[in-house]
Amino acid sequence: MSGASQAPVSPDEPSIEAAAEAGAVAQVMHLRLYVAGMSPKSLEAFANLKQLCEAHLLEPYEIEIVDLLEHPSLARGDDIIAVPTVVKDIPAPMRKVIGDLSDTERVLLGLQLNTKQA
Repeated sequence: MSGASQAPVSPDEPSIEAAAEAGAVAQVMHLRLYVAGMSPKSLEAFANLKQLCEAHLLEPYEIEIVDLLEHPSLARGDDIIAVPTVVKDIPAPMRKVIGDLSDTERVLLGLQLNTKQA
């Protein structure tokens, strides 16, 4: 986890290019996780977010990791005051949740995510 990187984390979903070729309009949910290096909390937050997305999300998604130790100026764009913080900016409205993301219900509600039915 270094710098600002994008990692499509939904391997079973078709790529944006494949959806475009098939004539489908796919909106990929964009989640940006702000962390401070490879601390245990940062790693836990990423693992929790990835598991939550795989288990609960209906639509395709991508997770972007932003390491504020390497790029501190990027915190200004989303008004980040604590880490780890996840920001959902696509689809609107922008929503944020601070913490290790271990409380699944809190994260789902906080980010206003559409989820799979149990």
